[in-house]
Amino acid sequence: MEKMKMRLGHSPDADDAFMFYAIAKDKVTSEEVEFEHVVEDIQSLNKRALIGDLEVTAISAHGYLKVQDKYRILSCGASMGEGYGPIVVSKTKIDSLKGKKVAVPGKLTTAYLLLCLYADDFTAVEVPFDEIIDEVNNGNVDAGLLIHEGQLTYKDFGLELLFDIGELWAKETSLPMPLGLNVLRRDVPEGLDKEVHRVHKESIEYGLANKKEALEYAMQFGRGMEEDIGEKFVLMYVNEYTVELGDKGLGALEYLFNKAHEKGLISEKPKLDILT
Repeated sequence: MEKMKMRLGHSPDADDAFMFYAIAKDKVTSEEVEFEHVVEDIQSLNKRALIGDLEVTAISAHGYLKVQDKYRILSCGASMGEGYGPIVVSKTKIDSLKGKKVAVPGKLTTAYLLLCLYADDFTAVEVPFDEIIDEVNNGNVDAGLLIHEGQLTYKDFGLELLFDIGELWAKETSLPMPLGLNVLRRDVPEGLDKEVHRVHKESIEYGLANKKEALEYAMQFGRGMEEDIGEKFVLMYVNEYTVELGDKGLGALEYLFNKAHEKGLISEKPKLDILT
């Protein structure tokens, strides 16, 4: 039987690489599907999802609001933080973001939606996520919203923490903070959808069961991170909710969208169609 070719979109980050290591290196295989890896930053993947370009892809939880007619959520592959999440930094201490220019990694990212939940009246400037620290240091913006390894390395660049969105979230709820999801296009035939889910889940489980080899591979995508920082970063976001959303992960998504709806940031709450 000829395999169906599917494009698998994920970001060039150590945590995504860790999740998909077993697929990339044929540790987990399928007789029905052949994956072509498409590696782009999360905002680019969000934009591709808007037009339903990729069969299966990582997207921001925020981005799902705009693509729910085209995609279903896989119950595995989510990025959720417990007690940590995006942070806001600046060169010098400022009391409020009101009237300030803030570099953000894209307005479709969940980090941006979260910032809008906890701060008001700032001007968002979209900047590639790996250039935000430079934009803050160069004085082009007053503050920066950091995702990925910048959350752990910002002090090395002489920046100050203004506030930690993960901490603010944790003070409100015991639910994890949802950031990223993996989604599958709705036109993938029945049967193959379950196969895609199986391969994804087994790849994540393989990585967690074989951390040393999966981390060695993932660190190729670490943008110069030290190994100990890389391991800490990966395991911040590849956890029990990545293996299976479960009731708590689903509750976290509902909490995020309810909160955004109450503040008027989104016009309607999504229907959370989850493939298990």
